[in-house]
Amino acid sequence: MPEEKRKINAREFDLSAVERLCTDTWEAVYRYIYYRVQNREEAEDITQETYARAISFMQKQNARMDNKISFLKKVSLNILRDRWRKAKGRPSEVNMDELNPGEVSTDDFSLSSTERQVITDALNELNEAQRMVVELRIIRGYSVTETARIMNKTEGAVRTLQYRAIKNLSEILKNNE
Repeated sequence: MPEEKRKINAREFDLSAVERLCTDTWEAVYRYIYYRVQNREEAEDITQETYARAISFMQKQNARMDNKISFLKKVSLNILRDRWRKAKGRPSEVNMDELNPGEVSTDDFSLSSTERQVITDALNELNEAQRMVVELRIIRGYSVTETARIMNKTEGAVRTLQYRAIKNLSEILKNNE
């Protein structure tokens, strides 16, 4: 009987494998999605849908992934494209009579635009290698290994470069206050 139980578990997708997959990759996948949508709630929804689709695919195809993050990014990009296509096909409708100006959010977008400009200016003060490592690791969400491959550097060099870039960026932002 224990032999038969092992066979069933081998066919089913192991819960601990799902946990490991999510734990190991969620941050990079979420950052990748957030970078594209710039909305926390939407990024969370798409991240969740990405894992649901990926796990479903792996169960159906009995597939193993060599590069999990690349696979998950591809799945999330497909979800984003589907959503953009659907949104493009449907115009948004707003009933102006039902709109109450007092209830409408009045976020000051000039502030976030100003903050973005300050960060962009600070990034431009970094040297090219530091700017590239910040873009790849923090903004795009690549792993140290992927970043090292792209930059043609060792993983240790990427970690050191990232540490120095963050330190310099912090000093630049502090001095510009």
